[in-house]
Amino acid sequence: MNKVLQKLGINKNEFISYGNDKGKVKLSILNRLNNKRDGKLVLVTAINPTKAGEGKTTVSIGLAQGLNALGERVCLALREPSLGPVFGLKGGATGGGKSVLTPSEDINLHFTGDFHAITSANNLLSSLIDAHIYYGNELKIKDVVWPRTMDMNDRFLRNIETKLRKDNFIITAASEIMAILALSTSLKDLKARLSNILVGYNENNEPIYAKQIGAVDAMTILLKDAIHPNLVQTIDGVPAFVHCGPFANIAHGCNSVLATKMALKLSNYTITEAGFGADLGMEKFLDLKRPILGKNPDVVCLVVTLRALKAHGGANDYSSNDIIALNKGIEHLKQHIENIRKFNLPFVIALNHFESDDSLEVGYLLDWAKTEGHKIAVSKGFKEGKEGTKELAKLIMEASEHEELEQVFMYGHTDSIVEKIEKIATKIYRAKNVSYSKKALKKLDSMKDLNHLSVCIAKTPMSFSGDASLVGTPRDFTLEIDDFNISHGAGFVVAKTKGIMVMPGLNNDPNAKHMKIDDEGNFNLF
Repeated sequence: MNKVLQKLGINKNEFISYGNDKGKVKLSILNRLNNKRDGKLVLVTAINPTKAGEGKTTVSIGLAQGLNALGERVCLALREPSLGPVFGLKGGATGGGKSVLTPSEDINLHFTGDFHAITSANNLLSSLIDAHIYYGNELKIKDVVWPRTMDMNDRFLRNIETKLRKDNFIITAASEIMAILALSTSLKDLKARLSNILVGYNENNEPIYAKQIGAVDAMTILLKDAIHPNLVQTIDGVPAFVHCGPFANIAHGCNSVLATKMALKLSNYTITEAGFGADLGMEKFLDLKRPILGKNPDVVCLVVTLRALKAHGGANDYSSNDIIALNKGIEHLKQHIENIRKFNLPFVIALNHFESDDSLEVGYLLDWAKTEGHKIAVSKGFKEGKEGTKELAKLIMEASEHEELEQVFMYGHTDSIVEKIEKIATKIYRAKNVSYSKKALKKLDSMKDLNHLSVCIAKTPMSFSGDASLVGTPRDFTLEIDDFNISHGAGFVVAKTKGIMVMPGLNNDPNAKHMKIDDEGNFNLF
């Protein structure tokens, strides 16, 4: 790690070592670098993926390697993996092949304990609420809205019942504590946000907050180390901040503000990503994280794969050659491009290349993009590492050279919750309208004084719509909002579409069944 610290200009007294290959950077470094100009910010997003994912993190890592190989001072700012996907279907989040972070196994498992700290802080608040009710309920709490959490896929904990009350579990990546930690700008800000967590309502339907339970300082103590961003590196020494891991389908899908701020101060190019497709992660980055970060992306890198394009073109077997499906799938890509332009941002298309890709199909997509005047490069980071991403890196550098751009948001701060949802649904998803369940309408009525909060829509990542089966570019659909969660401390309202689950379940043949470890402790996750 010494070489990485030297490369970034981090003093040893600003670094907390967690062994030889990982550690945390203290928040005090931001005071030292306060007057230093930010570098360029590259936001990596994608089209809507297949269930296996399209390698957005691998492209992000490869792009950083390519920029580094060209002599640029570059740093990654990525999310931490969750154990749920690691042991479930999607796997880890450290890249792959020759574009991978190290120590990969540590990062994918317990890492520096951030997820444990978030889980513990969340469940401490739950325990304190229940203890308060058990010992007399001085606050007259009638309805508790604060869930318990764990970092594992377990569908059978979605709804539970204790001797005291009905309760439920959500996955740690969906916890408001995760969002709060990711959006906090200091320990003071963290405490303020924790204080404002809505935990329930009293007998007069008045809100009860965490500060009234007496939980805030103890929760902050559990999170005092987790707030410091984690620093690791790629296999060829490119620095990488990996910090916080909110999912993008059920949360806001971005790494921490603090990690991104550090990367911007310490490098000329910061590569960060937003989860799933541009309809989810990118929109949430721009409408939820950007106002706190105070920095507009200089360029967007839009990741595509042939298999995802063909899937959105209606192909049943997207692994086989199908120019017709590919051509239809390009309509899906066009819609993401339109959305990026709605935010007034330049972009570069990155075709994440798989060895099974057909050269004719690759050529077809490249010809289309060049005919339309789009910057596009084939990214071969998985197979070739830095040598396979230099062309993409050059295009990113070129596209980032421009005057400061006017920031565009999808909704106004003074818009109502309903107006904010409808603007995202119609402008980004292309919905015809939005409908609300009786439960959602009842909660909307109780949120009349919360219009100052932003909106985080929880929906399927597989489609622009709320229905995973509607691939391509669905139109004239209704986005069905089934429920709301108020993340008052994080600063947004979560609008849950019909069928969304904040506690995933394991698939029929999870990764966990195929993992091996020998008697000496040597193991492979994937």
